[in-house]
Formats: sequence, structure tokens, C-alpha cells
Amino acid sequence: MFEPALVKNLYDLSHTAAKPLLESVDYPWEALPKISEFILQLGATLSPDEYELRGENVWVAKSAKVFDSAYLNGPCIIGPGTEVRQCAFVRGSALVGAGCVIGNSTELKNVIIFDNVEVPHYNYVGDSILGYKSHMGAGSITSNIKSDRTLVKIHTGTEDIETGLKKIGAMLGDHVEVGCNSVLNPGTIVGRGTNIYPLSMVRGYIPANSIYKRLGEIAQKR
Repeated sequence: MFEPALVKNLYDLSHTAAKPLLESVDYPWEALPKISEFILQLGATLSPDEYELRGENVWVAKSAKVFDSAYLNGPCIIGPGTEVRQCAFVRGSALVGAGCVIGNSTELKNVIIFDNVEVPHYNYVGDSILGYKSHMGAGSITSNIKSDRTLVKIHTGTEDIETGLKKIGAMLGDHVEVGCNSVLNPGTIVGRGTNIYPLSMVRGYIPANSIYKRLGEIAQKR
């Protein structure tokens, strides 16, 4: 086991409705193939006093604000107090927590978005998990498939972890900040509290509480 990439070391599960799902796996990417089914099961238990059904398998908290031009495809859940802004494109299999911002022209697909996450401007987040209070700057994206279409491996710096999955975006720990126009390559793991400089190309495992400046240059926060 590569301890830093375990669910328990990346996330505080009290900040997501996906807690039962994430507790059932060791590594977070192991939950990706199960997101859709989990949303369907969870959605069926949601109180109609708190959530309304907007189309097939689309549950939206009554306190959430969804702009008319946003597109929501099921299965998906939009949590309390979350704002889904103009022209956002939720393709499906998206579990979005409370107090989030899904911004203009942002696209989500097969994701777990913890509470208080912001993806506010022109972001693509696919086959990814974003931890509590993480933030992706304008134009930053998760690249979720390799150019040669081979299975994604997690590069830890000392070993490669076989995932058996063709599509994995990024696993961002709690309180991660991603700078504008950065690209998180398939299988990127970013530890809690880490900052990624703008215009970065990120690959593999980035330790917790660090500052990623460029490939090969990572500083620890003081």
C-alpha cells in the first residue's frame, strides 16, 4: 500500500455524502466505477422536503441555485446551498456536495465533489474526486485519459500502482489549490493542503502541504 494516497490520508469524510462509498475502498480511484450506482441508491433515500427531482435521476437541493442555462444529466445530486452557474454542463454521475460553486461553462462527469469545493470558471473535471474546500483556478482541468488509451498507472515516485482503469482524472485532497490554466494529467494525486502554481503540468503524486512550482521543483510549506 502507498499510504499517502489512501482515502483516509487524503480526505475528511465527514464533508461528503459519499462517505459510505469511500469507506468501502482503500484508494479513492477505486470508487470511480461505483459512483453512478451509489448516486442512484442515495438519491432514492433523499427527503422530498429537502430535494426536488428535476428530470430522471436528478436530485437538486431546494436551497441550491441552478441557473436556467445549466444542463444537469442524471444520475446526479446537487447539494444544499450549491450554485450551478450559467452554461455549466453536468454530464452525469456527479455527486456534488453542499456549499459548492460549479461555474460558468464548467463540465463535470463521473465525479465526487466534497462540500465547499469551487470549480468556478471554465473547468473540466472528469473521473475525479475533489476534497473538502479544494479549489480549481480558472481554466484548470483534469485530463482523464492517456493519449495512447492505455490503462492509467499511479506514479508515486518510487513505484507504479496499476489501477486497471482507462479513465482516471485527479484525486485532490482537502484544501488543495490549483492555479489557473493548469493541467492535471491522468492519475494525478495531490495531497492535502498543497498549492499548484498557475500554468502547471502536473503528473503523479504530489505530497501534502507542499507547493508545486514545476516538474521536479516541489517545496514544502513552512
